[in-house]
Parts: sequence; C-alpha cells; structure tokens
Amino acid sequence: MTTMIRQAGRATGRLLVAALMTFGTCLFVTVLLIAAIGTLVVVGAWMLPEAVLLIRRIAGAERRQVAGWTGREIPEAYEPLTGTLRERLRTAVRDPGTLADLRWMAAHYVYGWLVLLALPLWPVGLVVDGVWCGLLRRDPVVLPWVVRLADIEARWSAALLEPSPKARLAARVRALTETRADAIAAHGAELRRIERDLHDGAQARLVALSLRIGLAQRAFDRDPDSARKLMEDAQDQAEQALTELRHVVRGIHPPILTDRGLTGAVRALAAGSGLEVTVRVEGLLDSGGSGSSGGSGGSGGRGFEDSGAAGPSGGPGAVAGSRGYREPAAVEAAAYFAVAEALTNVVKHSRSPRASVELVRLRNGLRAVVRDEGLGGADESVGSGLLGIRRRVAALDGVVSVDSPAGGPTTIAVELPCVW
Repeated sequence: MTTMIRQAGRATGRLLVAALMTFGTCLFVTVLLIAAIGTLVVVGAWMLPEAVLLIRRIAGAERRQVAGWTGREIPEAYEPLTGTLRERLRTAVRDPGTLADLRWMAAHYVYGWLVLLALPLWPVGLVVDGVWCGLLRRDPVVLPWVVRLADIEARWSAALLEPSPKARLAARVRALTETRADAIAAHGAELRRIERDLHDGAQARLVALSLRIGLAQRAFDRDPDSARKLMEDAQDQAEQALTELRHVVRGIHPPILTDRGLTGAVRALAAGSGLEVTVRVEGLLDSGGSGSSGGSGGSGGRGFEDSGAAGPSGGPGAVAGSRGYREPAAVEAAAYFAVAEALTNVVKHSRSPRASVELVRLRNGLRAVVRDEGLGGADESVGSGLLGIRRRVAALDGVVSVDSPAGGPTTIAVELPCVW
C-alpha cells in the first residue's frame, strides 16, 4: 500500500505538471494569434519565427517530462530557423515539426486536464484501498488508476510529439550533409599534412641524398676518402628518408593494423603509452596474448594488463588463437586513431597513471571506450584532439560521447557501425 501511494503521488505530480503546461499554452495562444496577425499585415512578420521557437521549447519541455516518466527519449527533428527573415518565415511555416507541435498543443488542451480526474480518486482510494489492502490483504484497485491516467497522458504526448518520417528524413539528410562536409574538410587537412610531411621531410632528405651521391661520383677518382665519407653520409640520409616515409605511412594507415589487427595495435599503443593500461576485448579477433603482461612498448611504456572478456556467445574471452571477428579496415583505422588520441590526452592532461581500454563487438558495430581516473574537465573547444575524433568517426556515421566532469573520471566512448 505504501509503495502504491508513492507511485500514485508521483503520477499525480506528473499530471499536475501537464495541467500547468496546458494552462501556460492556453496563455500562449494569445502570443501565437498576435504573431499570425502580425505576419498577415507584414509589420509583425518577425514575430512568427520567434513564436515557433517558443513552441519548440514548450514541446521540448514536454518531451523531457514524458521521457522522465516513460524512460524513453523522444527525438526532435526540426528545420533550423536561420537565414534572412523570409527564409525563417518559410522554414517556420513549412517545417513538419511545427505542424506536429501545433497538433500536440491543440490535443493537449483536452487531455492535459486529466489531473482533474485523478484528484477525486485520492480520497476514494485512500479509503477503499486502505480497507481493501489493510483488512483483506488484496491489491489496491483505486489508486492504480491515478498511475494509469499518467501513463495515458504520457503515451498520447509521445505519439503526438514523435517526429514524422518526413521530418526524420530531413534531419537525417542534414546530419549527413554536415558529416560529409566535416569529412571533406578532414580529408583536405590530412592531404595537406601528408604533402607537408613529404615536402619538408622525405623530399628534402632525398634531395640531399641525390646531391651527396653526385658529389661522391665526382670525387671518387681524385679523392676516394672524401667520396667514401660522402657515401656514408648518403646512407645516413637514405635511412632518415625511410624513417620519414614510414612516419607518413603510419599517419595514413598504420602498418600494425594490417599486421596485427585492431586488438594487437591497441595493445601496442597501451604498451607504449607510459601508462598502466588495462585492455579488455569482447567478441573481436584477438591477435594479442591473454593474462597479465608487463612488457614495455617501443617508447619505454610501463606496459599493460590484458583481461579476457565474454565472447559473442557468452563463453570465454577472445584471446590469442581463439575465433573472433575482423572489423572493416575503415572502422579499424577510425577506432585505432580514436584510442590513440584518447590515450595521448590521458598522458598530456589527466595526470592519471592508469587507464582502461575496452573494445566490444556490437551486433551492428564496434564500441571503443577509454577511461581514466584523472582530473576530468575535458573541453572539446580547446585543442583539436576530440574534434578530430568526432570528425573521423562522423565520416563513418559513428557516434562519440565524452563524459568528463571536473575532478574526473573521464570516459570517451566511440561507436562505429559496421557489418560483420
């Protein structure tokens, strides 16, 4: 009985909020009418886009209320109100979301007052259910109707505020347009970086190599010792040029991904990061080892720990030699660079000696998560690391989430869609 009273009280609060919102929208009708009349006489045309923005905020508040009650988010799909006054007016009138919000507002004037049905149920419910539950030990019969009324109100609002297929398609097209623009910008920046690295690094060393070989050829007959010294310098230049070229190639697609796969490449990152990194792999092809390892990476890292994880069938983790799944090359590279950038941020900013990396095969994609117990407070507007991750992941229609409250911990999660 006590639990039912709490549930009914929460439902009544939900219905009271809905009634207050209905009362507020009744007052808002005056503003909407003024905006419509002002648009017709042209003088107040600027008011209509502002009124539509206010409607969107009211509908957004209702979406949050419904999500809090039902636990299911209701997405928004609006055309952005930007540009000149004429463009904003055209968008405000033609946006399918505007019509959906107005339809919800009109219907909410009717069912938003369901609290008037819920309030009389309280005295009846306290008496009837008190006797029914207290004396006869039966389940309550009256107060559950308060909860049902709140469910009805939330269900109707969810149905009316759900974006139409046309609005979803328009929002999807906008998102794809933005991600394509970001991908093109990132691709252009990458090409310029490669060109700069080749021009300033490998090309300069190859030119110096060619000059030294030419000088050695001319000095070979008259001064063999000098020619020999020039050839030794030329050999050093050739080795440095090869190093520069390897660096450029690693920036395009690290060879370790081809040789060892994503899990092996991530373990190499962990070993060379200078941190104590726990790598957890679930359901992916694992070319690394299992168990705890303290091997050091090529850059003097402090090593990593490797923990087994549940495989796709719920059995033992994917360890060396076990059956797993190889992700597509583009997804592999995006996940690798995201983990590399996240570990670099841990080293540079978090002041945490430990981190963890999780690679999980999803049904329709791949998730990579990097966590640390550092200072937190990661700011995407400062620096280009997190922005670079977002652009690279968005090009593959992936999602990046950053949770970094002040004081830590910081969690960077990347989800990339792919077909296995």
